Amino acid sequence: MSTLLEVSGVSVSFDGFRAINNLSFQIGEAELRAIIGPNGAGKTTFMDIVTGKTRPDEGRVIWGERSVNLLKMRESRIAREGLGRKFQKPTVFEDQSVHDNLLMALKNPRGAFACLFYRPSRADRTRVAELAQEVGLEDALHRISGELSHGQKQWLEIGMLLAQEPRLMLVDEPAAGMTLAEREHTTELLVNLAKTRAVVVVEHDMEFVRRLGCKVTVLHEGSVLAEGSLDHVTHDPRVIEVYLGR
Repeated sequence: MSTLLEVSGVSVSFDGFRAINNLSFQIGEAELRAIIGPNGAGKTTFMDIVTGKTRPDEGRVIWGERSVNLLKMRESRIAREGLGRKFQKPTVFEDQSVHDNLLMALKNPRGAFACLFYRPSRADRTRVAELAQEVGLEDALHRISGELSHGQKQWLEIGMLLAQEPRLMLVDEPAAGMTLAEREHTTELLVNLAKTRAVVVVEHDMEFVRRLGCKVTVLHEGSVLAEGSLDHVTHDPRVIEVYLGR
């Protein structure tokens, strides 16, 4: 499997605090990966660097088969390259329907003129229906998004991210606040998505990570402490000491 994203030797400090310390990480084109670690381990800063929100002091972030340097790009350009990020708290247009949320998220021209005269095509409507089915909201297309359960809002936001056709999805704590049934659906959804793109899941819930059944990267003090299956990393004495033993 060829590498889609390669982070090498990345460090960044904030007011003297080293949030990321010589971090190296890579993920393949169609791979599911979980990132775990204690609070302050650098998980959020890692995502900020990859998506262009934070510039590191040193290191490289290389993307795709053309080996593009993401550190030279703005956030918006990085998103157009195919990196999508879903934050922990869902941000959907609550007064709009599920259908309209997905329609607005489609990868169409974004200029003022294009937006002013935009009329959804048959292909757009078909794509919206496909996205709704993919995330499990096909029966909720015409519901107002503010009426959805917390889990359904999370799925809608994942659908809106998919509308941008990302090659890598960064998903922050998707299981938080979900019912058991919603968590099961979310597990299935993420596993299926990773068959056709890279998916990185940052998560605290060990049981949810176990259900994902993927390779796990453990961060501690801004660098990779351990990597491998969940069983492998949870039996690592260093991981037990800094994370699981707390």
